[in-house]
Amino acid sequence: MGRLTIKDIAREASVSITTVSRVLNNKAEGMSKETREKVLRVMEELNYQPNKLARGLVTKRSNMLGLIVPNISNPFFPELCRGAEDEANQRNYSLIICNSDDQSQKEENYLRLLQEQQVDGILLSSKNRLSQTSKDRLESGKIPYVLFDRGGEASNHSGVFLDNEKGGYIAGKHLTNLGHTKIACMTGPLEILNAQQRLSGFQRALTEASIELPKSFILVGDFQMEVAYLIAKNFLQHNSVTAIFASNDLMACGIYQAAHELGIQIPEQLSIIGFDDIPLVTALIPKLTTVRQDTYEMGRKAIELLLNEIENNLSEGVVFEPALIIRESTKKIK
Repeated sequence: MGRLTIKDIAREASVSITTVSRVLNNKAEGMSKETREKVLRVMEELNYQPNKLARGLVTKRSNMLGLIVPNISNPFFPELCRGAEDEANQRNYSLIICNSDDQSQKEENYLRLLQEQQVDGILLSSKNRLSQTSKDRLESGKIPYVLFDRGGEASNHSGVFLDNEKGGYIAGKHLTNLGHTKIACMTGPLEILNAQQRLSGFQRALTEASIELPKSFILVGDFQMEVAYLIAKNFLQHNSVTAIFASNDLMACGIYQAAHELGIQIPEQLSIIGFDDIPLVTALIPKLTTVRQDTYEMGRKAIELLLNEIENNLSEGVVFEPALIIRESTKKIK
């Protein structure tokens, strides 16, 4: 048997094709309750699945949204995706999730794919600012979009971001309040705005405490654990510090591994503070002190803003506040 159509449903329910179409598109005003229920019952009995693309030609909506993340292997992004997906499902939208691997070409390919799939809107976390090619594709296709986590354009376009500068500041303030003066910072790639802002806030806290952050104590990582481990092991073998701020939790995990292999005790000899508060960090021994961002709520809010843009043509930027979560990996220096 071929694919069921609304003609089949109309025939089985003994109603017109127009009646079935009105039920499908929630335009059953003036229709009797009995007729509507009969059509729905026939659909269920025949396991009828509406053709979304065909319906989209009529409604001008596909009820599908796209979400492009830079690195799905980073535990920060799955939690954000979950918040976005839950909110999308609650609003009767499906979500197509794409992973760009921080590559501009893959990002542009996914934007083209999502455009071909006729999504109603796109959530996008770009490596830094949205490339001109990507922006041109979105604007030429008149596709509503919302930036999240990265992008740095909250004032110019709908977006959901964290106050990263403040996050770096409260991390630095925590360490200086504990009496640390020989402190290093492991950043993400400094072409990424998040990494720049976290470093800037951290430096501001140290400056307020009249503590110098030597250039050699600024360790540039890639937000991944493996590279952080190699950088930290080399650094700790040749430098004496009492604290390190890692500008994400995965890099903090790499520093933990390096310290363990070098016989450096945390926090007795080295205090470590991370950033993100991914679930993994409570399994570390000792548990990691970190700067939390509410990734689930950020994902949920991003969908809310996107649908506001789609349905009401409203553009809004939202900046979330970070919070310091003190656990066992930082200690007052003697």
